This record gives sequence, structure tokens and C-alpha cells, in this order.
Amino acid sequence: MTTKVRFAPSPTGKLHVGNVRTALTNVLYARQTDGTFVLRIDDTDLERSTKENEDLIKTDLKWLGLNWDETFNQSDRFEKYDAAAAKLKETGLLYPAYETGDELDRKRKIQRAQGKPPVYDRAALNLTDEQKVAYEAEGRKPHWRFKLSGNPVSWTDLIRGETTIETSSLSDPILIREDGSYLYTLPSVVDDIEAGITAVVRGEDHVTNSGAQIEIFEALGGKAPLFAHSALLVGADGGKLSKRLGTLAIADLREEGIEPMAILSLLAKIGTSDPVDAHPSLDTLIEEFSFEKFGRAPARFDPEELARLNARVLHQLDYTAVKDRLVAMEADGGEAFWHAVAPNLESLADAKSWYQLIEGPVTPVIEEADYIAEAAAALPAGELTGESWGQWTNALKEQTGRKGKALFMPLRLALTGEQRGPDMSELLPLIGRDRVLERLKS
Repeated sequence: MTTKVRFAPSPTGKLHVGNVRTALTNVLYARQTDGTFVLRIDDTDLERSTKENEDLIKTDLKWLGLNWDETFNQSDRFEKYDAAAAKLKETGLLYPAYETGDELDRKRKIQRAQGKPPVYDRAALNLTDEQKVAYEAEGRKPHWRFKLSGNPVSWTDLIRGETTIETSSLSDPILIREDGSYLYTLPSVVDDIEAGITAVVRGEDHVTNSGAQIEIFEALGGKAPLFAHSALLVGADGGKLSKRLGTLAIADLREEGIEPMAILSLLAKIGTSDPVDAHPSLDTLIEEFSFEKFGRAPARFDPEELARLNARVLHQLDYTAVKDRLVAMEADGGEAFWHAVAPNLESLADAKSWYQLIEGPVTPVIEEADYIAEAAAALPAGELTGESWGQWTNALKEQTGRKGKALFMPLRLALTGEQRGPDMSELLPLIGRDRVLERLKS
């Protein structure tokens, strides 16, 4: 059986790290098994879905390198969902219910007060035709519920193992709202059947939904796919991901200078038995992927860990991988420049500061004027090279008896105005002889 999976975002907002973890897991599984990755746009909510959000979702996925093989929009397929709903109505598995939201709330409160689970009592199944007509005359419109079997539904989950949902403990799910619009459940099953989806990979908050959906698959004459339900993301402290940590939207992380592979490296490994580390490409993540590595404990997402990974990813990048972006930010100092500054970067935007430090102007910090004057006179003759810093400091060491920080720091401060930064042996030739002397004599 050829693997075929899907990622199904709703274009009602930005793509967030939780969404991307699901998309990434689907991509890794599909690529490792030479399968197909489908991008399904769940835009049945016509009021809240926008083309702008859909385009942004696609932009984010492409930026991350999570490219799809097939794509379609649910908004183009309402006739398919209508036909499926008609079939379920004909078999008596989709029935109309007229309770208002307030009435359903009151029922649930009474059930809880009686120590009972708040499960829908199926009162609508006992309505006579006359009662239905009366409700319609009041102006009520029915919502439509799928009649569950009441039997246990079991499957072997690719992550959770043997899983059983007792449908007798569930309310019959609403598939169609009062206004005739579809909830997620029915369109998803119809699409999975027609697209030939072989595995549904998503968060464990859908486990109960899967139990109900398996019965809908069977009612429509389809074969239920495999399921894999991963533990949800939580904050670094184990609590719910908080918006107070800052935005977790991919578009915003991109604006903050987070690298795609930093995001993918973190999301691919948290919640698994593998260590979290910076990976150079999606290929290594594909090679190491296995559902068997996924744990049941919540996956902890730590923005600080993402920042550390981002720095390590940058440190691994070749100049050719960043040249165009350096040119765009007017900070392209060439390959030697990149090798000099890369180990000091936390985000690529930091390269701009180091480029300006080299090109100038720089305000030198000269605390020991006599020593700096002596250093200017001892600067090696000719073009400065990678060996010039060692030659220069050795000469000054012999002349002055200085060593360690007392030897190096005044020179760094005079040339860069900073106490820390790239290796001076690499910076010196980039700054160049003329600018070095200018800063030393300022």
C-alpha cells in the first residue's frame, strides 16, 4: 500500500508551530515511505476563511521546505458533501435535532448534577413528524447528528498502540449546523475516502473524533485509514502554550530571523526519544523519522531552545546558502566575511552589524593611548592577512611585556568598539590596513 497522507489547515488565521509540527510529521512519513503528501485547504467556513490566509499558509510551508504533491480546497467540493449527507439521511444515520444551544446547555447541567456524563440523550430520535413541523413553524432549523452505534471502536494507532473508543460514552456528533454549513467531520471523511488517504497523522486531541469518524467511514462504504495521534505541544514549563511567550506564528518567526531548519529541527525531535539538535537539511530528519520514537508525554516547546538551535543552524550554513540574503540586506562581505562572523550570529540579521563594524564608521574605544600608539607603529607592513594578527600581537608582547587580556583587549576595543566578537585574526584583514590605522590613530 502506497502511503498517502494529508495536512488540512483552515485558512482562518496564521500557521503556528503546532500546525507545522503536524505538517512536518506527515511530510517526514510520506517522504520516508516514498508516499504522497496532500495539502487540503479546509475552507468550508466561508465567512472566516480568506484567500490571504490560504496564500500565507502556502508561503509558510514553502519557506519551511514542506512542499506538497497534491492540493485542493474543500470549498470546491460541497456537492460531494451534500451527496454523502443525503446517503446518511437515507440510511437513518443522520438525523435532525432541534434543541437550541441554551436547551442543550441546560440538559448537560442537569446530567452533571445527577452525576451522569453530559452525553446527548437522543431525544430528537423520538420526535414525531408533527413535532418537527411545529418546530419548523417556530422558525427553528435542525442541526444534523450522526447516529453512533454505541459499540467500541478499536484500532492500532501508529503512536498510541491499541486504542479503543467507547461510542456509547459519546454524544452523537453534529455534522451539519442549523445554517446548513458543515462541521469538520463529514467533509474530512468524504475527502479522505476519495483522495485515498492511507494514514491520518494528527494531534491526540482528535482521538475521540477518530472513533466517530471510523464509523462514518464505514457508513459511507469507505475503508478507514491508519491513525497516528501525537502528544500535543505544551510550554517549556509543561503548561499550556502561552501567548505571553510571544507569537508562535511561522510568519512572525520568519520576521524575527528564525531559520527554517531551526524550526524543523526542534519540531521533529521534541516529544521523541531522539535528542534535539540542529540538522542541516530535511533529508536527515526524514532518514531518522520513526513513529516508534514518539512518546506519550506532551512535547515541550521552548522558544529559548529554538533561539539556541537557530544560532547552531546558522553556524553550519555555507556562504552559498546565505549569499543572496546577505546581498538583500546589504551585508555581503564575501566568503571570508561569512566564515568570520557566522560563529557569532544568533540570527542572520546580526550579520548586518558585523558588516557595518568592518566597513565603518566605528567609534573606537581607546583607554590606553600610549599603548595604542605603540601598536599602530608595530602594525605589520603590507597587506594584512590571516597571519597578521598573530605577528602583530607577538611583536607587541615582546616590546611591552603584555600578555593575555591586557595585550588583546585594548586592540579589539580600538578596532571594533566591542569587547566580544569574531576572531580578530579573521577580522583584521577584512577591516584592512587603512581602516585599522585610521581607528588606531583616532
